[in-house]
Amino acid sequence: MSTPPDATVAISETAAPAYGRAIRHLWHLRDDATFLNHGSFGLTPKAVLAAQDAFRQEMESQPVQFLHRENLAPRLRAAAARLAAFLGADGADLAFVDNATSGVNAVLRSFPLRPDDEVLLNDHTYPAVRNAIRYVCERSGARPVEVPLPFPATDAGAIVAAVRAGLTPRTRLAVFDHISSATALIMPIAELAALCRAAGVKVLIDAAHAPGMLTLDLPSVGADWITGNAHKWLFAPKGCAFLWADKAAQADLHPTVISHGFGQGFLAEFDWTGTRDPTAWLAAPAALDFYREMGDGSLRARNHALACEAGHRLAAAWGTAPGAPDAMFGSMAVVRLPGNRPGTLEAAAILHDRLWRDHRIEVPVIPFAGTLWIRVSAQIYNEMADYERLAETVAGW
Repeated sequence: MSTPPDATVAISETAAPAYGRAIRHLWHLRDDATFLNHGSFGLTPKAVLAAQDAFRQEMESQPVQFLHRENLAPRLRAAAARLAAFLGADGADLAFVDNATSGVNAVLRSFPLRPDDEVLLNDHTYPAVRNAIRYVCERSGARPVEVPLPFPATDAGAIVAAVRAGLTPRTRLAVFDHISSATALIMPIAELAALCRAAGVKVLIDAAHAPGMLTLDLPSVGADWITGNAHKWLFAPKGCAFLWADKAAQADLHPTVISHGFGQGFLAEFDWTGTRDPTAWLAAPAALDFYREMGDGSLRARNHALACEAGHRLAAAWGTAPGAPDAMFGSMAVVRLPGNRPGTLEAAAILHDRLWRDHRIEVPVIPFAGTLWIRVSAQIYNEMADYERLAETVAGW
């Protein structure tokens, strides 16, 4: 059993033909919020939360039977198989983790680095991932090498060229975002993986934002490991993420918590690391059902078009520019803020807090490349009026 039958019925009953404000009632989103930050943590629909709650009630009615490995493992594997199929992969190659950062840490802390080895990252790398790389390098004597990527961006080829210039004979591992959290750029990960593979370099992809935003076929990327969140753009509950590993890259891969399954294989180790609430993972099929009810590929196309149009309208209103061409954005876009504000974390925090405190607009303000940027998300419950409100508010400062 994977998804409780009543949860599937609830999803069908809540599906709506329209997007935008007309379907905000499918979430617990505050009525007074202009919410343009789906990218940070996602929003889980009521129907998917109901599916998770049904699993929780079952767990609490008899936790020993529910959590016993012989009972839980088949249900986790069924849920993983559904998610893997959506991602073009085999369920035997995909394990659940709590978030993409957990997946990154599992790979980094399993990878055998030696003194003077190099780990390649770039200046768009997510800060938590940068810290994890720093941690494993400090303990092993390896060296992180951060490659600056051209930004504002013009084309994917310039990114590939910058990475090529950063590879050396000492590079053992390269870590790339699929979609940059800071700049919303879609990185050319297949080209980057091919470049590294030709140089004998292993590749880890942090695809935190990609599932549900982009059409994915994980094996075709050519990476050794890919980790991503289902709780962002796929509507799953918080704490639902995955780690996919190429079969050749599974043997020495271990979770950061070693438990009963140690030495018994990739899935045995990751499926049970100790007592935890697995209901976010079990609810992944309900999230996939909701996602497909809402349009699947047409939803991705609609969100991309809305994000790009929003970026252009904001840039026109502020007399600035987006950070990249439309083709390099998915369901998020970044636009430079007007004025000469310092590109610091403190300045970004002040503006972010002011937007929420005074205007109930939730949107990230990001310091990057010496200035401040607004990163807007476009999700099913958003419409152009949300971005017009942001444009008018900032233009009036």
